[in-house]
Amino acid sequence: MTNQPHPPTPTPPAPELFTWEFATDPYPAYAWLREHAPVHRTRLPSGVEAWLVTRYADAKQALADSRLSKNPAHHDEPAHAKGKTGIPGERKAELMTHLLNIDPPDHTRLRRLVSKAFTPRRVAEFAPRVQELTDQLIDGFAQRGSADLIHEFAFPLPIYAICDLLGVPREDQDDFRDWAGMMIRHQGGPRGGVARSVKKMRGYLADLIHRKREALPDTPTPGEDLISGLIRASDHGEHLTENEAAAMAFILLFAGFETTVNLIGNGTYALLTHPEQRARLQKSLAPHDTATHDTAAPDTALLETGIEELLRYDGPVELATWRFATEPLTLGGQRIAAGDPVLVVLAAADRDPERFADPDVLDLGRRDNQHLGYGHGIHYCLGAPLARLEGQTALATLLTRLPDLELAVDPAELRWRGGLIMRGLRTLPVEFTPVG
Repeated sequence: MTNQPHPPTPTPPAPELFTWEFATDPYPAYAWLREHAPVHRTRLPSGVEAWLVTRYADAKQALADSRLSKNPAHHDEPAHAKGKTGIPGERKAELMTHLLNIDPPDHTRLRRLVSKAFTPRRVAEFAPRVQELTDQLIDGFAQRGSADLIHEFAFPLPIYAICDLLGVPREDQDDFRDWAGMMIRHQGGPRGGVARSVKKMRGYLADLIHRKREALPDTPTPGEDLISGLIRASDHGEHLTENEAAAMAFILLFAGFETTVNLIGNGTYALLTHPEQRARLQKSLAPHDTATHDTAAPDTALLETGIEELLRYDGPVELATWRFATEPLTLGGQRIAAGDPVLVVLAAADRDPERFADPDVLDLGRRDNQHLGYGHGIHYCLGAPLARLEGQTALATLLTRLPDLELAVDPAELRWRGGLIMRGLRTLPVEFTPVG
């Protein structure tokens, strides 16, 4: 009897993308795409057709490819799709000239100017204020024994932090919190609310920059705010215009708050659903000195690698912001036409087994962790040091001050915000022993 060849194993059907089920756990769908259609053309919920890039090697190539422009002017879009890419409301609010939307040489000039103001040293000097804000927010619910960590902690912390860093007066910061809340709710607010909030924020920042420029002393003062630094920053005698400074302040706020909300929210959720990793981190944060049995500073090494692992495992940015092919190109074996939008799926690339061992396992001590959570190439996130500082401070303080923190609902009851670029929880109800 001759051996009959085995029929080929049928390819499982393509998963449905952008449903509520997908939003809850997109990783199985991304695993299917990585294996069967790593560069995949799909119709997005907005109606715009785009390519999704899901493998790590392709993603890294795409993020650094100069033929993939950030400028929406290169989008070969039908009229009905205009306004369906980028940040809602930015076109009407004259916000298009910021680092997420431009290419070299303008990007090079602007980034160099902003980098002069937004330095790692400035972020490091801001650490005590981030700790103070973190403690104040926890004080607000610690005695109650329960909280929604998104609305009461993860959301207000980066808003107040970036407002302080930018130099928004304290009396105006609640307005910023309201505008930011409208932007983060997306579909949950009134129609047109996002665009109105963007416009109000843009108008306020333009006015604030004008007032600060008028009153700016000749020499910088210690602890000078970031907006004053943006006004001062010059390159070969060239300064940011007020429009550029306003767009830059806005994008630092927009890109810097929702990503950090999600980093803290997703990170806390991951720790609460991985008790062995959470216990490992708590143990490392307990002040101790094994040699003398005296109390000493906690070991922050696991916190530092842990933040990177949380960014990789379930990061705050699911898809990198829009890119548009300026000429025909091949990516992952697919021919992409000039004008086509390309979306790099960071969440899929960061779970690629070709790059990360056991990618679906959360390991806070993971060493070889060149994740793409903050991008790659010339558009690598300028605010990453601030986000890392806020994420580390928030998680370490939560776990130290509320050591028996636990979810107050079944994980299946949690809802994730609908949206294309960001990944974050709507709410995160928790319980703990009240502390005075």
